[in-house]
Amino acid sequence: MPGTESSSEKFRRYRARLKARGLRQIQLWVPDINRPEFHEQISRQLGRVEQTPDDREALEWIERTADWDD
Repeated sequence: MPGTESSSEKFRRYRARLKARGLRQIQLWVPDINRPEFHEQISRQLGRVEQTPDDREALEWIERTADWDD
């Protein structure tokens, strides 16, 4: 009967179709940028990068060559 299939069953079939196409499901965890600790950590790490001559040179190259118009 149409409309009686649960959303979990629909999702299971959707995942099966993707798997049949050769795709694999992964779970990806990323930092929560809304946490105050995130911004503190980024500032601390950036400070370290800016103090290292090789890293500073790499950052300057990125700034010169990156396309920031997007």
